[in-house]
Amino acid sequence: MNPLDNIYVVLVGTLYTGNVGSACRAMANMGIRHLRLAAPNLQNSWEEGERMAVHATDVMSSREEFSTFEEAVADCIAVVGTTAREGLYRQHVKPPRDAAADLLALASQGKVAIVFGREDKGLLNEEVAQCTHLVRIPVDEGYTSINLSQAVLITCYELFTASGHYVPPHEKAPPVVQAQKNQLMKNWANMLCEIGFMKPEQTDHFMQGFQRVFSRGVFTRDDAALMLGVARQAIWSAGKGLSSQKAEG
Repeated sequence: MNPLDNIYVVLVGTLYTGNVGSACRAMANMGIRHLRLAAPNLQNSWEEGERMAVHATDVMSSREEFSTFEEAVADCIAVVGTTAREGLYRQHVKPPRDAAADLLALASQGKVAIVFGREDKGLLNEEVAQCTHLVRIPVDEGYTSINLSQAVLITCYELFTASGHYVPPHEKAPPVVQAQKNQLMKNWANMLCEIGFMKPEQTDHFMQGFQRVFSRGVFTRDDAALMLGVARQAIWSAGKGLSSQKAEG
């Protein structure tokens, strides 16, 4: 089974539906579909939540609501609290990236709650004390407060990437072999001579520069100047050819 199917995002004492909607969007981006609200204290209508959820309204509409934190996590084999504060019960925190593999392993066995606290004061000490794991998102010490939905996104992202479900794009064509590279260099040299960029006796000198560009790309100002010189000479040569054709016509 996909362990992400056993990840449950639990929002405790949430104040604003817009944050709930944004959290739903973040969850859907990362393949996590289960949302629970524990003792929500919502101050506005669900219209804002629906607007912020965009195409993740199904996650929001299928949410579960519980009267207490204890009820929201009662059937979970692990309860992972997110906290930005230090202090009692908070010394064993890990960054989400470091904790992700272990949490996914647990999720392959049962439900794992990822718990986020209130927008204004986070999780209470008594709630933190009930967590089996704690995670803290690394941030600059000068400003440690993170928006609720941003915290959900970052944490879910680490779980998603650790799950291995994302396959990065890759080149469809096979790598070029040396024989083809050599042919490219010969044809390129012939073309440069034909357009008047260089003379045949300058081939060894210039082709070392092009070999460097073809091997690593345009990396330095000299590389860019070399390629721009080719482009200018090719444009000039093409224009000269067209002028000659018109004169002959």
